[in-house]
Amino acid sequence: MGTHGHHHDRDHRWPHSHDSADKVDDALESSRIGMRALWISLAGLGATAVLQAVIVAFSGSVALLGDTLHNVADALTAVPLGIAFWLGRRAATRAYTYGFGRAEDLAGIVIVLVIAASAAASAWFAIDRLLDPRTMTHLPWVAAAGLIGFAGNEIVARYRIAVGRRIGSAALVADGLHARTDGFTSLAVVLAAAGAWAGWSWADPVIGLAITAAIAMVLKDAAREVYRRLMDRVDPHLVDHAEEELRAVPGVRDVAGLRLRWIGHHLHAEAAIVVDAGLTLIAAHEIAADVEHQLTHHVPRLTTATVHVDPDSHPGDGHHRDLSHERRDRLAVAGATPQP
Repeated sequence: MGTHGHHHDRDHRWPHSHDSADKVDDALESSRIGMRALWISLAGLGATAVLQAVIVAFSGSVALLGDTLHNVADALTAVPLGIAFWLGRRAATRAYTYGFGRAEDLAGIVIVLVIAASAAASAWFAIDRLLDPRTMTHLPWVAAAGLIGFAGNEIVARYRIAVGRRIGSAALVADGLHARTDGFTSLAVVLAAAGAWAGWSWADPVIGLAITAAIAMVLKDAAREVYRRLMDRVDPHLVDHAEEELRAVPGVRDVAGLRLRWIGHHLHAEAAIVVDAGLTLIAAHEIAADVEHQLTHHVPRLTTATVHVDPDSHPGDGHHRDLSHERRDRLAVAGATPQP
């Protein structure tokens, strides 16, 4: 039986909407939500970083400097993500037939590199301060800046993570996790101020190194998330759920194959189902359409599906090559084609 490709972008909140404009609006709306989250985060973290930078200038705290660098880096990651969301809204072309959603994965790589750079800069300044100790001043202001950094980062982190999970953007979730750790490292600045107040000159650079270690942990988690997305990893439970939906469709006798992959913050499915060999082409097509419909409406963030139908007399891809050869042999005998 031939391949039946059906591509429908649907809003899961409105399961009976079939208008093509709704399909486009769903994809555009998720990108708009992501863009809004980015710019709000950029404003919040930018304001936090500016306040901290002013205090760094007259306090000389290397721990606070490291925290400020984190916030600047975190704010700047909105730029590649914003570009990725903008590209993801472009329509597919003859050259990029799946569209431009994978630009988010490239943005994820940039984010990982920015996190790595902030960790390296933080480590450099902390080591330099250990080798060349300096007195930290304006300790109450430094402590206040640490608290401001924690509040700003935690608010932004919760917002980014919530929006990222809502629209299925791994890059935005990774960015939110980065902001969350920056928030906890901001609290370490308060400890550095307390240590300096107690007369421990080593407290500030040591806390700076601790902040570097915290960033390294975020780097590991963010890199793992981006790597998994680049390698097309999906949650195995999501695959199980999709197979359950396939087998529940009337007329589907078996599932010969199922593949899921992320394209930006949307999922695409390729399913091979087995049906009764005695069905007409129209009947088999109806089952394929029903399968596609159920997948896009019951699997979270799955917006497109391509369904291939196999008759139960020849299930699976293993028989396709033999069937092709047999058909071409018959055509050659009939003089329809010289191809073997």
